[in-house]
Amino acid sequence: MSQLRRPGDLSINSRRRDRVDVGLFIPVSGAAGIWGPSCRSCAELAAAEINARGGLQNREIVLRIVDAGRSGEEVADIAQEMLENGQMDALVGMHTSDVRTALAERIGGRVPYVYTPLYEGGEVGRGVYCIGETPARQLLPGLDWLAERFDARRWMLIGNDYIWPRTTHRIVQRHFQRRGQQILDEIYVPFGTKRFEHIIERVKALNPDGLLLSVVGEDAVHFNRAFGASGLSSSIVRFSCAIEENMLLAIGDANLERLFVASGYFGALDNRGNDSFRERYHSRFGDAGPTLNTIGQGLYEGMRFLDTLSKVSDGDGWRRPPQALGGEGVRGGFYDLARENCATTYLAEAQGYDFRILASFA
Repeated sequence: MSQLRRPGDLSINSRRRDRVDVGLFIPVSGAAGIWGPSCRSCAELAAAEINARGGLQNREIVLRIVDAGRSGEEVADIAQEMLENGQMDALVGMHTSDVRTALAERIGGRVPYVYTPLYEGGEVGRGVYCIGETPARQLLPGLDWLAERFDARRWMLIGNDYIWPRTTHRIVQRHFQRRGQQILDEIYVPFGTKRFEHIIERVKALNPDGLLLSVVGEDAVHFNRAFGASGLSSSIVRFSCAIEENMLLAIGDANLERLFVASGYFGALDNRGNDSFRERYHSRFGDAGPTLNTIGQGLYEGMRFLDTLSKVSDGDGWRRPPQALGGEGVRGGFYDLARENCATTYLAEAQGYDFRILASFA
């Protein structure tokens, strides 16, 4: 069961004890809105499976969907309103890091907050559980693999102008300094950028070996279309940690040459866990359902993580568990005592409208 919430449509209601209201904060609009359908589908699948087993703490999960594609303050206002009206017992979210920061500050640890996508690492606030990949486990191994494979030593860094790209790029700078690699330029664009001709011209002028792309959602689609049309893709490697299968469809097969992605999940993963997940997903949504991808699958794992967390917490206290947590997600255990995702990550090359997995990093 899921309901979409917007500002002003919350009625005052005492908290019911026969259900758990989970705020599902996912992008429905904005540059990251392309991820919304798969996020919703995967979260709904997880909620249905948990409810079929008796629910969360023996209560039915009700998903309350909030559009997290807006500014951090707007999204935090909605979260505060939901809390004050007793309409959110927990939060599971996939959104940008600036929205996460605003939410964490406003919620202040009053309910558990599971943040599912890759993120920049570091401290994230009281009551926040980040289960996505960090640069040390995803980005840096991928860069090293590409440097060895293609002798890619000279890079340009391109990203949207917010916390995750800027913090991640600082990590890359330190990594490159230790390895004698070079950053030729670092460029940031606002959300909603559709024209990238000026950046393409800069790439032509500098002629790097590789581009690290920390541009998200629709913005990344527009950039990669323009880059593919420029004719530069035959000589310059592109690398991203935020491109998934739905975006390949939008970018177009003609624009995917030498595009590599590091991720904790690909729909093409060949293992028993993913085979079962795909079967259950397609049984529920059919072949017309949103294409499976790492962003959506993260919401499935986020809901499963919340279920596991509830089993090791003290009643309604939702205290941070003293031990590492496993889970029933697609990839197995994923949260250690250092508060990091410890699952395997993968490097893949875009081929057609899918990915060919080339390497794994444990």
